[in-house]
Amino acid sequence: MPSRYDRLAREQLAVLVPELLLVGHLIDRAGMPFCLEAWGQDQMAEIAVEEWAGASPIYTKRMQRALKFEGDDVPTIFKGMQLDIGAPPQFMDFRYSVTDARHGAFHLDHCGALLDVEPMGPSMVKKMCHDIEDPTFDATAVATNPRARMRPVHRPPRDPADRTPHCAWTVEIDPDSPGVEPIPALAVNARSRAATLVLDDVDPSDDGLADYSGPLVDDLDFAAFSRSALVRMADEVVLQQHLLNLSFQLAVRKRAAGDDRLFERVARRQLVGHAGVAAERLHRALGLGDAPQDAAEVVELHPLMNPLPYVRLERDGDTITVSRSPAHEDGGWLPLCTPEAPGALQAIVRAVNPFLDVEMSGTATDWTARVVTTGTAAPESGEVAVTKISGGAGFRFEPRTSLPIFVK
Repeated sequence: MPSRYDRLAREQLAVLVPELLLVGHLIDRAGMPFCLEAWGQDQMAEIAVEEWAGASPIYTKRMQRALKFEGDDVPTIFKGMQLDIGAPPQFMDFRYSVTDARHGAFHLDHCGALLDVEPMGPSMVKKMCHDIEDPTFDATAVATNPRARMRPVHRPPRDPADRTPHCAWTVEIDPDSPGVEPIPALAVNARSRAATLVLDDVDPSDDGLADYSGPLVDDLDFAAFSRSALVRMADEVVLQQHLLNLSFQLAVRKRAAGDDRLFERVARRQLVGHAGVAAERLHRALGLGDAPQDAAEVVELHPLMNPLPYVRLERDGDTITVSRSPAHEDGGWLPLCTPEAPGALQAIVRAVNPFLDVEMSGTATDWTARVVTTGTAAPESGEVAVTKISGGAGFRFEPRTSLPIFVK
């Protein structure tokens, strides 16, 4: 099926894809403060583990297939990480090295996640860099090789406080080691419509790279890929976001233990915070204006409303129409966006222009939203403000030269 991103120019897509990777990473920044508030630090860390481990093996394998770099070795693991919302370029500045097919290493010259968490103290740093990273790094490798292990050389809390690189890890594939056991949530998520969604293949005749079957490179040059490949990347990255959110919701629902109001409160606040910050970044990256039709275009291109086969949506100028979709069946973000709960759409359009609002009508699954101008600037929502505590909200990408990584 076609893509909503297909109408963008190759140059726009080369800017958009890293933006989508970064805003996917900010799903955590939008949701974890409310998990911390509801269940405390230990349960928040467990939710994060279940969130990532229940989604990353699925979407990593999808990206490998889409860009034709499936394998079972260390370079394949690293390629997958470069196209993972868990490791957005530059904000999480992974530097890779490869010794041979079974051995490699990486370090982070800049870890935006660490810089977000360090002000909260060493206990929170340990939760992220030890309790969460150990199982989720191994879960990331499962899609490539269940016998891969990522182990720290050093990691935070930093000693001394300004230590660089921020952390360093080895990666080893030991054929004799037991395979990593997937968590139960992975099987649940694997049955979702998001996990099994079929997207158009990359057109190999398009100008530029059609896949990532060539050598591992240190900084992925998105501009080197074809427009068709970039469209597929964009669709896969927004699917990563839906899969991560579905996994997040599974973990939250388990803690809510039948309290639907508590579940919806946490899930909806995560959505609103992420929706607003993602919209602000996409609006700036695509150079759009601040009129109602520009805001409607941001809604149309927002991860919440993509990819096209997953969310059935039509835009006519300043008006968006949504109909029952596979995303409703999965029960993720889209069911939280209704005429009775316009908060996510309001966060999106107000990120474009605080004088904008939405007028919604219809049912929970079939509705129309028109972007309108008001006479008063709306204040930024608390959920968006919480998400903006992350340095990722205002992070700026810099030009990089892409070079191949050779086996030592």
